[in-house]
Amino acid sequence: MINVYIGYDYREAVAFSVLAHSINVRASQPVSIAPLMLSQLQGLLTRERHPLQSTDFSFSRFLTPYLSEYKGWSVFMDSDMIVLDDITKLWDLRDERYAVMVVKHDYEVKDKEKFLGEPQTPYPKKNWSSMILFNNEKCRALTPEYVNTASGLELHQFKWLESEELIGELPPIWNHLVGEYEPNPDASLVHHTLGGPYFKELQDCEFGDEWRAELEGMLYCEQRN
Repeated sequence: MINVYIGYDYREAVAFSVLAHSINVRASQPVSIAPLMLSQLQGLLTRERHPLQSTDFSFSRFLTPYLSEYKGWSVFMDSDMIVLDDITKLWDLRDERYAVMVVKHDYEVKDKEKFLGEPQTPYPKKNWSSMILFNNEKCRALTPEYVNTASGLELHQFKWLESEELIGELPPIWNHLVGEYEPNPDASLVHHTLGGPYFKELQDCEFGDEWRAELEGMLYCEQRN
């Protein structure tokens, strides 16, 4: 079973559903998908919302190993993504040498704001944590207590690991940043990090047509059922 946790923000509820659909319709192995909804994490995630926090799941993602009982591997994804390839191909890249595996982005943000006027905060390792393969056993430092008290930079820059050598690298096609990178029609995982085509102002962004096709496919499947 491929265990996937997806960040959930009520402002982007449709994005979660479209991402889950895009994963399921291409997967060649069984997939378990769970939303990280704050309403379901009451008493577990207790930290107050930070002024620079742009989504509800900025910190809940780091509870993935705990929710997985520190067993096996799990995938975390931001909700503003779609998967255009078999997620089994990503799953097969797991390497037991590492505690986490990510696309190691190296770029400078182009805009000061993200979707809905949310601040775009630049920092080293920006967007590394937007899609993570967690080797849960090696992430026991991520207790609920630590996730609730650590700084944002400590969490998102993986300072809870003993060494940066425990961060494995994934191919860039598994976290293509729309609007930040040059267009790539071969991307396997598309990340609308500046805001997706579900926002009126961004309907013409790269992979906007593909996102709308996923939405239509999801609605068609629901109607058939």
